[in-house]
Amino acid sequence: MGKLIELPCYDIKVALNDKGGSMITSNLHDPDLDCDFNIAMDAIESIVMAHASAGIDVESPAYIEGIETAVNACANNF
Repeated sequence: MGKLIELPCYDIKVALNDKGGSMITSNLHDPDLDCDFNIAMDAIESIVMAHASAGIDVESPAYIEGIETAVNACANNF
């Protein structure tokens, strides 16, 4: 049986399964913005998924704040 983690920012959902696989969805991508911005959002999603898979508490307030800070930094630089 797997686990679904729903974060309170950017509609991020991480699905983990018992075999080590995982999947992430979010509304981070914006088709109206520069391709580089969306590549950066792919990287943020990948890091969140990797951390969740490794057992890091991605639901902690500090982690959520870090995601929001990273997304805002990308938005301000693209």
